[in-house]
Order: sequence, then structure tokens, then C-alpha cells
Amino acid sequence: MITIVDYGLGNVNAFLNVYRRLNIAARTASRAEALQGAVKVILPGVGAFDHAMALLNQSGMRETLDDLVMRQQVPVLGVCVGMQMLGRDSEEGRLPGLGWIQGRVRSLTSMTASLPVPHMGWNDAEPAATEPLFDRLESPARFYFLHSYYFDCDRPEDAIAMAEYGGRFACAVRARNVYGVQFHPEKSHHYGVQLLKNFAGL
Repeated sequence: MITIVDYGLGNVNAFLNVYRRLNIAARTASRAEALQGAVKVILPGVGAFDHAMALLNQSGMRETLDDLVMRQQVPVLGVCVGMQMLGRDSEEGRLPGLGWIQGRVRSLTSMTASLPVPHMGWNDAEPAATEPLFDRLESPARFYFLHSYYFDCDRPEDAIAMAEYGGRFACAVRARNVYGVQFHPEKSHHYGVQLLKNFAGL
């Protein structure tokens, strides 16, 4: 069962629709009790880092999520701002992140002086050759992006796919059971559908 965290942000219904078409069981959770028994978790997100962290902290689900991910080692996929929340903190705000992957979120303007920010539209992602999240996807794969910040990993090996926008940045990260993608798989047609299918099969 895929459990999608509904804390007030993100394209929750879009994820549900993808899994429905794939005939993979999925549900949403908007309270801690609904997270019990989760075997895979998706953490979506849109908008500003501090707003997303504040909503998650206020949802009553934070402690249960920490237990699922860090103690029980349940696989989790953070998407867009949901990926950024996986780190320690963000240049966009003041609140601490979840700290599930070592790194911090930085502004794209530091590498894209001649390009518009936000980075919006289709772009290539070049995954690591042996990363199962990208199984059965050609390299590079095409995904839809909409973001002004990027995840800067402390450890280069945690970056499992790279994209180019004025400079190279990690568009997908992984540390143990914690995965994050900066792009929107739920908006990325067959590329995104395959990636979400891969996550369900991890």
C-alpha cells in the first residue's frame, strides 16, 4: 500500500490517479493514525519551504513519519518541495528540515545568473546506471520541473540523478530508504508513471 502524506500541500489526487491506473493500492493520510502500517510513503510538496515545514509540523504526523522512516526504514519519496524538506534547512526559509538526508537547499540563482528562475518546464535527468528508482527508463529521461531551489548533498554519492540548468544540480537523491526527486513525476507522462511504479516495487 502506497501512503501519500496529505498535510495540505501537493498534488495528492494526481498521485492517487497514477496508482489507480497502475492498479497499485494507494491511500492518503492526513493524521498520524492513518500512517500506521504504511509500507511506502510519498511526501509531496509545492510552494515555499517554511510554509511546507510548518504545515507538516502542525499536522500531527511528524513524529510518526520520523519513526516510520528512520527507525522502521520504510521507503519514502519526497517530491519537489517534499524533496527539499528531506534536508537540514533551506536558504529560502528559517525552519529546520526533516534531516533525513544530509544536505541543504540552495537558490538556483547561484548558478543561473543568465537564466530565468524558477526553472520551469521539461528537462533531462541523467540517472546513475544502477539506481532502481530509474529502472526501465532511458537515459536521459524527461521530467517536468518547477522550482527555484535545489538540493545540495553533503555526500556526492547521495545524488542519484543530475540535471542541467545553468549548472549541474542533483535532481534526485537517495540515502538508504529515503528518496527525493526535484521534478514532478505525477506530471511527467510515461516517464513519471514508470518512476512511480518503480518506487512501488522497491
